[in-house]
Amino acid sequence: MIILAIESSCDETACALVEDGRRVVSSVVASQIDEHKLYGGVVPEIAGRLHCECITNVVDEAVKKAKINISDIDAVAVTYAPGLIGALLVGVSFAKGLASALDKPLIPVHHIKGHIASNYIAYAELEPPYLCLVVSGGHTHIVEVKDYTDFNIIGRTIDDAAGEAYDKSARAMGFPYPGGIHIDKFARLGDSSKYKLPHPKTQGEFDFSFSGLKTSVINLIHKHRQNGDELDINSLCASFQETVTQILCDKFFSAAERLGYKKLAIAGGVAANSGLRELAKQRAALLDKELFLPPLNLCGDNAAMIGCQAYYEYLGGNTADSSLNAIATKKL
Repeated sequence: MIILAIESSCDETACALVEDGRRVVSSVVASQIDEHKLYGGVVPEIAGRLHCECITNVVDEAVKKAKINISDIDAVAVTYAPGLIGALLVGVSFAKGLASALDKPLIPVHHIKGHIASNYIAYAELEPPYLCLVVSGGHTHIVEVKDYTDFNIIGRTIDDAAGEAYDKSARAMGFPYPGGIHIDKFARLGDSSKYKLPHPKTQGEFDFSFSGLKTSVINLIHKHRQNGDELDINSLCASFQETVTQILCDKFFSAAERLGYKKLAIAGGVAANSGLRELAKQRAALLDKELFLPPLNLCGDNAAMIGCQAYYEYLGGNTADSSLNAIATKKL
């Protein structure tokens, strides 16, 4: 079964053709980073307009790379929630029109489910049940993946997502958008013990909070500037990264121990962070856990992960009609 999948939840317009939920036939991603970099972050109105401008070409290119006729696909899938409403609407509207024109099933996919499914593409042996840490610019969740379409949230952020804290802290440090990659780069050059940053507490044992950590970084920067003190940016990056990765891994591996999971996965844009990947591997080895990490090209938003999850949604009978609408905020 070949599914044409569309992803447009934020600032990437993507299309992929995926066979039987595991093999990527073609994948095309058009990034808007250069445009949003001018404003220090994603501007929703601009994102929606840019999706409108390029979605047709992205889909055409993905079909061309697959070397098939578009009429040969078996279904159309699309991210319908959560995300920027204007951006989602572009993808959903295009997918509905395409499915109707081709008389093919329409499969709605939740964005977080797509991120979780990204590891299925890289690891044919990965099957539920397992525990997954989903960590990105908009989401930070610990999720029990009981089956391909059966999920249970163990913990989540109560305020900022980890990726959001990265980008906002990076902006305060003077790095361009997206800031996470710059913190990751300069953290390797710094002393992670130089600046002491807080580990915010949460009422829920496995919930996260990054707003206070972000505020501590911003206040530290302002204090140094006001006092005329020299700020070691490399060490601040290292201290921030170590703090975030320790918080994520402490709660994730604690949840795995509590719930008895031996098989673990990490997904989402922050899964590309070198500090998180290294610490997670160390913790997994220490606790004798099997850890699955997506390749870097599948960490960020892409349509291949949507096509993968869509296959299992279709097998589970989850299809939609022309009344499908985009939803900005929707729980997993």
